Parts: sequence; C-alpha cells; structure tokens
Amino acid sequence: MSFVETEEQIALRSAVAALAAKYNYRDYVLPKARANEPLTELWDEAGKLGFLGVNLPEEYGGGGAGLYELALVMEELSAQGAGLLLMVVSPAICGTIITKYGTDEQKQQWLPKLGDGSAKMVFGITEPDAGSNSHQITTTARRDGDDWILNGRKIFISGVDQAEAVLIVSRTEDHKTGKLKPALFIVPTDADGFHKTPQEMDIIEPDHQFTLFLDDVRLPANALVGKEDAALMQLFAGLNPERVMGAAMAIGLGRYAIDRAVEYAKERTVWKTPIGAHQGISHPLAQVKIELELAKLMMRKAATLYDTGDEMGAAEAANMAKYAAAEASIKALDQAIQTHGGAGLTKEYGLAAMLAAARIGRIAPVSREMILNFVAQYSLGLPKSY
Repeated sequence: MSFVETEEQIALRSAVAALAAKYNYRDYVLPKARANEPLTELWDEAGKLGFLGVNLPEEYGGGGAGLYELALVMEELSAQGAGLLLMVVSPAICGTIITKYGTDEQKQQWLPKLGDGSAKMVFGITEPDAGSNSHQITTTARRDGDDWILNGRKIFISGVDQAEAVLIVSRTEDHKTGKLKPALFIVPTDADGFHKTPQEMDIIEPDHQFTLFLDDVRLPANALVGKEDAALMQLFAGLNPERVMGAAMAIGLGRYAIDRAVEYAKERTVWKTPIGAHQGISHPLAQVKIELELAKLMMRKAATLYDTGDEMGAAEAANMAKYAAAEASIKALDQAIQTHGGAGLTKEYGLAAMLAAARIGRIAPVSREMILNFVAQYSLGLPKSY
C-alpha cells in the first residue's frame, strides 16, 4: 500500500470534486432532500462520466479499477455534502457480487447498466425479527420445477422506488434453522407478489426506506446468483465493500462539516479578531481533522486489502474504518455547529439538517456494537457472548 496516490487517482478525485461542487449540499442536495426527491440529476451525470462503475470490469463497460477508486468517488462527493447512498448498494454490493459470482448472462444484463447508472439494484438483507443476527433470516426460497418461489419480509431497504431490482438474501427452504446458508436472488421490483411499503423516517434525506413483502414471488432459475447453498463468503463479498463505502461517506461528510466550520471561523469576527484565532475554536477542529485523517487511513487500508484479494484482512480493516469514520464524522458535524453558534442551527447553513444523516453511520450498515463484537472476537481472540 502506498500513501501516495497515483496520477490517475488524483485526477479522479479532482474530476469528482468538480462534479460535486456543481451539485453541492446547500444549492442542490438539501432542497432535493426537503422535497423528498432523489438526486437523479447527480446520479445520471456521475454515471455518464463513468464514476459509478469505476470498480466494475472494463469488458462490461466499467472502469476496471477497484474498491479503492469507488470509495474515492464516494468520499469526494460526500465532501460536498452530495454523497450518493445508492452507490453503496448498486455498484459496490450488487455489482461486486454479480462480478464475482454471477453467470455470464447476469453479468451481460446488469453490469453495464449498473456501471453507467441507467439501472439501479438495491440490496435486501435486513429483517424485522433478525436484526443484526443474519443467521435468523426467515425469507425462504423453494423450488417449483425449474422456478423458485420466494416468501418473506425485509425492512429498512433503501431506494427501492428508484431500483429495477433488489438482490434479496434468503435461505433455501430446507435451511430454515441452524447456520445461515444464503441464497441470493435478483428480484425485479415489478414482479408479481413483490410489495413495497414506505417507512416513515424522521430524517431529511433524498432516499427513502421501505419494508418489502415477498408473497409467493415466482422467479426463473436464472434469478439465482451463485450457488443455492453458497458459503458465507459469497455474501461477505458484498459486505466488505459496504463497510468501506459507508466509511467513505462518513469521512466525506466530516470533511464537509470541517470545511464549513473553517470558513465561518475565518470570517466571523468578535472583539476585532476572527474566532478561528481562539484555541477554544481551533483546537477542537484540529482534533477532529486528526481523527478523520486516521479513519481515512484505515479506509484506504481496507480498500487496498480488498482489491488485492485479502478478504479476511479487509474485513477487520473495513469494520475498524467504518467505526472510526462514523465517530469522527458525528464529532466533526457537532463541532461545526458549535463553531457557528446559533447560526449553526439556522436553515441558512443547513448543518442541523445533516445531524440525523451523520448519526446513521453509528447504526448502518452495521452497528458500532456489532463492530466492537467483531474486533473483540476476531482481532483480540475473546470468547463470543452470543
């Protein structure tokens, strides 16, 4: 791993930052979010420029790069407050899993469209009764001739209203109990028996969450991705990128918050001195800057390990990066609001509207408590409590 990015990576950062500046938080994202509208224009332009599919294979129209570059795109978008949540699920999770385990037909059908953004595929794993315990997933798939019949329920599934399909994590009917043997299916959102219900969230966000009901959804044999009794590694192929992308989004958000705080601290004058000259303002911002940079280093390590094929090493680093980035971004936003004083709570600056979005990082895509469990057991070798 090099701490010096290549010329291509530096150029990619610059190009993404220019696009993000055009679709920045105050002028574009926040008005869209307040109107409950998705960031369609940003998504479409990012797709046309090749940013969304930078990690997908060149033979399917992608950029042929890695998770490192996709995380770079997410970070630079988020640094302007324009992070695209569906990048986490469409190219990062679904695109990665199809690239690694999909059939030639599935790759031809989906990867070009996921790469240029002309189609979206979201990810359905969370269930109301399973929570963080994926082994308790009850969505089942049973064979009916050459077809599959899916039944079950999913919750907190992002962006279903924007997607053509959902990659559903289920178990085959004969594996209802015991250890999870996931079976992954591409389910069109217009399939008979597929029902989506919006969840009322108390968050100002452009992307919506849904509960899904799968009631005897009939799928052809070619809807199955990989093997029906796949090892967990097939599922985890998408979860490590999910954590890295979550970290990238949080780091970008933290950068945005610090940048706004620094701008204000240089301009706001009290007692004939810019408030940024006072250590009560400057030191907390400097501390958060350090914490964000440390989280970013772990994110880069995780992405590099993943791109070189060390998935177990990447799992440890990805979990640590996601934890550190979530904590640092929340702290950065809180300090940015504090730097602004009362102005930080006004509609003009829009910082308070980001609070709930930043807070998500401690909960999703995996809670901080489950990350601590992972580190305690995997990294420290401590016994499991569950």
